[in-house]
Amino acid sequence: MVEDHHSSAVSRRDLLSLSTVALAGAVPLAVHPGSDTPALAAASSSQVHGHGRKPGVTPPEDLMREHGVLKSILLVYREGIRRIQRGEQVPAQPLHAAARIIRDFIERYHEYLEERYVFPRLREAGRLRHTVSVLEVQHKRGREVTARILAATHHSRASAHQRHALVSDMAAFIRMYEPHEAREDTVVFPVFRKVTPAREFARLGEVFEAEEHRRFGQRGFTAVVHRVTDIEKALHIHDLSQFTPRRASPHHRHGRTSAR
Repeated sequence: MVEDHHSSAVSRRDLLSLSTVALAGAVPLAVHPGSDTPALAAASSSQVHGHGRKPGVTPPEDLMREHGVLKSILLVYREGIRRIQRGEQVPAQPLHAAARIIRDFIERYHEYLEERYVFPRLREAGRLRHTVSVLEVQHKRGREVTARILAATHHSRASAHQRHALVSDMAAFIRMYEPHEAREDTVVFPVFRKVTPAREFARLGEVFEAEEHRRFGQRGFTAVVHRVTDIEKALHIHDLSQFTPRRASPHHRHGRTSAR
């Protein structure tokens, strides 16, 4: 995700470590007794009201940039599918590390925020109830698929049936989450902003930020982005320019093909 032509591709040992330490900061939420708000030591009263601070990231902006991480993992899954379908060895280590990020950052953190703060607000306002119900079911199905991908990528040796099942799971995950995140970005989050009072909206921005730092350290989102970059480098898909279409030949530009 972060392009750095001066960085070498991650080593086998570095990539293996992603599965154990890349998201070591992911811990269960602590909740104050009698409150539905996570224990956020960093979110003081002055922070919540924005005194003496630059404007923070809004809740929808926070959630949408996290969707950028999800999009990058979908690209990793696509590369895994491409290699397996070409008869290459399953790139188990990168795929396993990617699935770990999906589980720890997307499912246990990002989707938790949606289910705890966004979806209830929409239901209370009587908005998008059917959409919210579908999104919640998709969260559940996604976790089931992720569990299977994690189990299938513990090692690179796999039977033809196991390879086919892994490809099927990654393809299903991609197919579900592309429209899922698009619907959230274009419909759900705008309505959430509309129905949330300004004071509560600002408070949730601080809640989201503090929880991100509590789980993933002070570098938070940036640290996760760099972990995804390591996976992309291991698969040689980190260079953004490689996805640029080639310039069309003169014949193609004018809608003509060679007679030869």
